[in-house]
Amino acid sequence: MSDTRPKPSVLFVCVHNAGRSQMAAAFLAHLAGDRVEVHSAGSAPGAAVNPTAVAAMAEVGIDISAETPKILTVDAVQASDVCITMGCGDTCPVLPATRYLDWTLDDPAGQGLEAVRPIRDEIERRVRTLIGELGVEPR
Repeated sequence: MSDTRPKPSVLFVCVHNAGRSQMAAAFLAHLAGDRVEVHSAGSAPGAAVNPTAVAAMAEVGIDISAETPKILTVDAVQASDVCITMGCGDTCPVLPATRYLDWTLDDPAGQGLEAVRPIRDEIERRVRTLIGELGVEPR
């Protein structure tokens, strides 16, 4: 029996799209596989993904080294069922028919690996909860 429900789409947004949103998107893609459409963006994208975030994710077997920060667009928000903001404040467009969640998380920018690990672990916990809320079976 095939599932005919549309695949949910999730957009993770933080200011630079270099740490928190990249880690969240990677966890969701890793844990939900192709059962969820995953995107991330930033209101003021950085030049590259935070190397400490890359190292923290590598410790749990997820490689985000090839990711690049992307600019947040109204189209990206419009195409998402759920938009999760992580400290981008009023710069995120609010559109009807999109569910918004705000995850208050410390910014890993400028922090060492010891400080980023608990941020990473909290993001994973929240992503696992989100997967359940979306009604998607984790891998």
